Amino acid sequence: MKRSTTVLLTALAPVSWGTTYAVTTEFLPPDRPLFTAVLRALPAGLVLLALARVLPRGIWWGKAAVLGALNIGAFFPLLFLSAYRLPGGMAAVVGSVGPLFVIGLSALLLGRRPATRSVLTAIVAAFGVSLVVLKAAGSLDALGVLAALGSTASMSVGTVLTQRWGRPDGVGPLALTGWQLTAGGLLITPVAFLVEGAPPALDGAAVGGYVYLALANTAVAYWLWFRGIGRLTATQVTFLGPLSPLTAAVVGWAALGQTLTPVQLTGMVLAFGATVAGQLAPRGARRGSTTLKAASFSSAEKKAHKVSMDATGPALRR
Repeated sequence: MKRSTTVLLTALAPVSWGTTYAVTTEFLPPDRPLFTAVLRALPAGLVLLALARVLPRGIWWGKAAVLGALNIGAFFPLLFLSAYRLPGGMAAVVGSVGPLFVIGLSALLLGRRPATRSVLTAIVAAFGVSLVVLKAAGSLDALGVLAALGSTASMSVGTVLTQRWGRPDGVGPLALTGWQLTAGGLLITPVAFLVEGAPPALDGAAVGGYVYLALANTAVAYWLWFRGIGRLTATQVTFLGPLSPLTAAVVGWAALGQTLTPVQLTGMVLAFGATVAGQLAPRGARRGSTTLKAASFSSAEKKAHKVSMDATGPALRR
């Protein structure tokens, strides 16, 4: 599959996540973020486990639990907490520094030296998102800011570790996604009951909203996201993240009657341009990217990759 196709399919994940706000506010019961997180993660994980029919073995029980805690179990509650405690789109602005986190973590955990262009592109992306979502300034809640930084750091570490650890032999991204969603959902469930109490009564609209969030917004979206991490660099994947607040702004304009100002449109252009630029590997990283990317595949896939490279030579190199 061409890299451009992989990028486009992976981009569908943050685009889907950009619809979460509209679905939550229009269809779901209010003030139940942890209950919503449980119904997003746990049913989606169980569905994917049923489809994959593969359970972790050996050390992968621990790795799946760690990845599930980082990418789902900690990320969801911290994200909701920051959204409830910060004004306007401040949580999204803090979250938009994710590419900078991943660039630093990639240098630390994957041995990839940060490229100046990537750092500058990440700064432009964060600035563009701030123009799109940041409303009138208000007093910032310290706990909200820490929660936003924590959610961004959690997802960033999870993204880099997902690429560093790859997948065990014979396991595809469907099973790996199911493991993480199930582990994360099980982690959130007791917290949700302790904090929010019994589940609320649901009407037809709420049921439909939760089905959409669990299947399209979580099961399919996270499968595409983790699949992309296995085929692209962690930095390339995280640069797709700004598509989420941009999609939320477009959905708000098209479906909820919200307005888009010239400043917001300028921010959208900057953020989208940075997202596209983030998919272009720096010249110095092109040669090494193939070796790094191969680390995220199983040993059998690595052997097939090596045979293919030996047979075709530089023609296959990006």
